[in-house]
Amino acid sequence: MKLALTIGPGASRIQLPLELVERAESLGFDSVWTAEAYGADAVTTASWLLARTGRIRVGTGIMQLAARSPATTAMTAATLDQLSGGRFLLGLGASGPQVAEGWHGEAYGKPLTRMREYVEIVRRIWDRGQPLSFEGEYYSIPRSGEGTTGLGKPLKSILHSDPAIPIYLASFTPNGLRCAAEVADGVMPLWADPERPDLIVPHLEQGFARSDGARSRSDFDVAVGVTVVLGDDLEAARGPARAMLALYIGGMGSRERNFYNDYARRLGYPDAAAEIQDHFLAGRRPEAMAAVPEKLIDSLSLCGPRERIVERLDAWKRASADGWIQTLMVQAGQPEALELLAEQLL
Repeated sequence: MKLALTIGPGASRIQLPLELVERAESLGFDSVWTAEAYGADAVTTASWLLARTGRIRVGTGIMQLAARSPATTAMTAATLDQLSGGRFLLGLGASGPQVAEGWHGEAYGKPLTRMREYVEIVRRIWDRGQPLSFEGEYYSIPRSGEGTTGLGKPLKSILHSDPAIPIYLASFTPNGLRCAAEVADGVMPLWADPERPDLIVPHLEQGFARSDGARSRSDFDVAVGVTVVLGDDLEAARGPARAMLALYIGGMGSRERNFYNDYARRLGYPDAAAEIQDHFLAGRRPEAMAAVPEKLIDSLSLCGPRERIVERLDAWKRASADGWIQTLMVQAGQPEALELLAEQLL
C-alpha cells in the first residue's frame, strides 16, 4: 500500500505544514496532495511544495473544473510536471453546485459529461498528435458562433508534454466511480470503509468495461482519504473526524443535493445522516457533531491509542491485499501518526 499526505484547503491564512511534508517524504510517503474550496487555490500550494521537496510526488486534490478551462489545466499540469522532473499528479473534481455556481459563476449542469470532455481535451493537448480541435456539449474548440471573431484556429501545444501524467478524479458516487475508471488513472473517494468494497468495486468494474481495454484494476489507483489521530483519549482523538463528518454530511450541499449525505446513507446510516443534516442546517453544530455515530467514525478513520490503530489497520491491509485500495490518503497533523503508518504499511 502507498501512503499519501493530504493538506486541506486552508483557513483565513495559508500555513503549509512544510516540516510535516518533509517528514512524510523522509518516511517514504508516495505523494502529498493540496486542495481548494473557495479561498486558497490548489495549484499555488502544489507548486510551493514541489519546489521545496525532492522525491515525493505532489498532486492537486482537487482542481475544480469550473475554475479553469481544460487548456489552462493542461498547460499548468505540463509545466509543473516538467519543472518537477515528473512528480506532478493531476487531480480533478466537479466540486458541487454551490461552489461551481455560487463562487465561479459557472452552471453545474452535467458534471460527468463535462468531466469526460475535459479529460479528453487535456489528454489531446498533452499528446500533441494533432492541433487541438474538439466539439462537445460543453466545449467547442476552436470556438465559433456569436461573439467570436472567426479567427480562432486549431493549435498545438508549444510545450512537449508527457502524455502519461496521471489523472485522478475525485468521486464516490456510482456514476462518478464509473467515469473515473473509464477515463482516468485513479479515483479519490473522500472516504471509504475498507470492509465495504461493494460500494466501490462494482462501479469501477463497470467503468473499466467501458474503457475498451484501456484500463483495468491492475493499473488503476484507488486512493482513499482517512483521518488519523493518535492519542490515549479515544473520544478526543475522534474529535477531528467527528467534526469533518458533521460538516460534510450536514453542510456540504443543500438539503436537496448533498453527495456526502447520500454517501453516508449508502454506508448504512440513513437516520444519522438525516439527523446530522437537520441539526447542521439549523445552525446546531454541536448537536450535529454529537449525532455522528461512533461506528461510522471508526469505519472511516483511524483514531485512538497506538494499539487500537494498529489493530484497525488490519482492515486496510486486507483491502490492499484484495487489490481494491492502493493508496491511503492520510489527513494527520502529528509526525508520530505518520511514523506509525509508515512502520506498519511501508
